[in-house]
Amino acid sequence: MIGQDLDAAFRRVRDLDVSVAEQLRAFADAGRQGNPDFAAAVDRLVERLRQYGAGESAPEPGDALPPFVLPDDAGRMVSLNELLTQGPVAVTFHRGHWCPYCRININALALAHQEITAEGGQIVAIMPDRQKFIANFRSEAKVPFPILTDMDNGYALSLNLTIWVGAELQKLMEGRRNIPEFQGNSSWMLPIPATFVVGRDGRIRARFMDPDYRKRMAIADMLAALRSGN
Repeated sequence: MIGQDLDAAFRRVRDLDVSVAEQLRAFADAGRQGNPDFAAAVDRLVERLRQYGAGESAPEPGDALPPFVLPDDAGRMVSLNELLTQGPVAVTFHRGHWCPYCRININALALAHQEITAEGGQIVAIMPDRQKFIANFRSEAKVPFPILTDMDNGYALSLNLTIWVGAELQKLMEGRRNIPEFQGNSSWMLPIPATFVVGRDGRIRARFMDPDYRKRMAIADMLAALRSGN
């Protein structure tokens, strides 16, 4: 019943005509009501991550974002350098196709895609899921920008963005989310959702990074940073 209630909440929240922050907050509230034990476990994990400064050493505005070459859902290799020849890029990290908060965020990005590309900007999403899961998700959600596979979280690890979910959350998620199957490994490691807006010169114009995966960069902030990156 809890799963059905959250699925209904996800569909309702996804279609709200409000900011992505309000959508995410509404879904988090629904999750807290529907499964308070899980929400409390997430709160404890987030508090520990904040105490240890998780993700804080990731590249910052003014830094050059380290380059990547990663496969898209069709197996084509996509590089940051190649993307930057076409304009500034919002590089967004997501936990996986299975994560409702990531799906809400990606849906909001898809809706904003036309406005972003009209101004010369681009979006690319990165997640650790295997290609077949990303291909199905991208087709089902009609995502108009590339989604790349970061196998074993290699690129996220190089940016100091990867965390272990912890024993408590792993136990709660087992049987509900088959992370080992989705990623092709049993590490139970996930990226901290983050966004780096990179200018044509390869330098970061804006960064959003929060150990609380229930929060993401505002679309308006992303647009403003992309405009500054041309």
